[in-house]
Parts: sequence; structure tokens; C-alpha cells
Amino acid sequence: MITKDAGTIAPAAPAPAAEEPRPTLQKTRRAWDEVPRWQIYLPLSVYLLFTLVPFYWILLFALRPAGSTSLVPWPMTFDHFDKVWTERSFGTYFQNSVLIALATLVLTTVVALAGGYALARFDFRIKRGFMLALLCSQFVPGALLLVPLFQIFAKLQMINSLGSVIIAETVFQLPLSMILISGFIRNVPYSLEEAAWVDGCDRFKAFRIVVLPLLRPGLIAVGSFAFVHAWNHFLFALMFLSDQGKQTIPVGLNTLMSSDSVDLGALAAGGIIAAVPVVIVFAFIQKWLITGFSAGAVKG
Repeated sequence: MITKDAGTIAPAAPAPAAEEPRPTLQKTRRAWDEVPRWQIYLPLSVYLLFTLVPFYWILLFALRPAGSTSLVPWPMTFDHFDKVWTERSFGTYFQNSVLIALATLVLTTVVALAGGYALARFDFRIKRGFMLALLCSQFVPGALLLVPLFQIFAKLQMINSLGSVIIAETVFQLPLSMILISGFIRNVPYSLEEAAWVDGCDRFKAFRIVVLPLLRPGLIAVGSFAFVHAWNHFLFALMFLSDQGKQTIPVGLNTLMSSDSVDLGALAAGGIIAAVPVVIVFAFIQKWLITGFSAGAVKG
């Protein structure tokens, strides 16, 4: 800038230094495009090979006729599914597994929700010790609980009852579920509940109206873990249920294997029947699982 003052001319101010250009999305994509495609597709292909081949092998044994050695399930048959569903009583096993898994889901979610709220919102003398006990319980294998649980259920006359397996599965799932839900509730600002109290709500109504809707992703995540664990768990059903009409899917799969021979077609069909409900559950709740560990996280 040039100014005239008392016959002098001031020098022009230096121009500001140009900022270095920031990398744009187009340049990032260009750098990504320069990566050889084989370095991307080769690891992915190896991963898919190890992941999909076992599933294809199960489908192959389940859908091809008995005695066939073809690598393609053609002609396709569903005789193995009919055999395990009717002759091997997998229809009954399936109903028992559904009942146990759903009951475990409901009991675990309700009890863990109440306990998690108490841990998140109240202070009491043994709170730290109780949390430490919950954490340490995760290091105890389920096999160590068999003897005391069996004695308790025997005195309560609950052996060979689905209720014994439901209670055992719920007890096994509660510590971790309670810890997770307490973390979700801590992420909900306490001021939201206080505002509901000012508006005339009691504690339970404020929890139901304000807190509970924010916990939906976390509750779905915890409930899905309880469902899948109860569906796949083998040990409790094997030890507490002796009647064949009260057995579950994992125990039913075990009956398909003997020391003399293994019916691979029936075993593969039973494995697919056991896997379908779990696949369906995760297909519908995957978006909730992704956001489950950030449930209730709001800014205010």
C-alpha cells in the first residue's frame, strides 16, 4: 500500500505467505488408486477362502445325498433335514432352546437393568467391593459352578427342569451384563432425570420416560449376547436335563456323534438348524450392536 505523507512514500506491505494446500479427498482417492489392486484383493481373497469354505462344506454335506462324493450338492436333497427334525427330535430340541434362550434374555436384561441402575446412580459402602466381585466372577469357568448349582437344584427339586437351565444361564450372564448396563446408564446425564423430577415425575417414571429410551441400543446388545450364549451353551443343559424330551440343540448335536460312526449329513443339517436363528438375530440387530457400546451418550 502506497501513502503520501510529508513527501515520503511508504513501502508496500509484504504479501501474506501462501498456506500449504491441505490434502483433499480427491488427492486421497488418487493415492488410494495408486495402490496395486493385488495388494488389496489377495489378503481379502485368502480371508474369504478360510471363512467361506467351512460354510460351503457344511452345506455340501447337508444338501447332497448320502454316500455321494460330489463337490457340488446336486442332485439336491433335504432328507438330512427331515431326518434330524423328525427322527432325531430336533423339533423338540429347537423349541426347548428357544424357550431357554428367550427366558434367559428377558431375565438377564431385567435384573441387569435394575442392578446396573443401582450401581450407576447410588453410592453405598460396599459398591467398590461389589464391582470387584462382579469382575472377578468373569474369571470363574462355568464348570466350577456345576457341583454347587446341581446340589441347589436337587434340593429345590428342579433337576430335569428347563427352569434350572434358565436360572443357571441367567446367573452366568448377569455379572457382565450388569457391568455393561451400568456403564450405559452413566453416559446418560443425571440432569435429565433431575429435570423430570422437577416436572413432577417420581424416580421410576423419570427412568422409564427419560433414561430407558436412551438405553435401547445397549439393552439390545446385552440381550443379544445373553440369547446367543444361552442358545449355544452345552454344559448346563447336559448336566441338569436328563429327559430326552427336554434337551436342547447343542446336546442334540452331540447325540449325532458316537464312538463307532458319525452321520455327517445329519450332523451338518443339525448344525445349520442351530446356526440359522443366531444368524437371523445378528442380521436384524447389527446396527444396534455397532452403537451399543455408546448407548445413552448424549451431550448437554
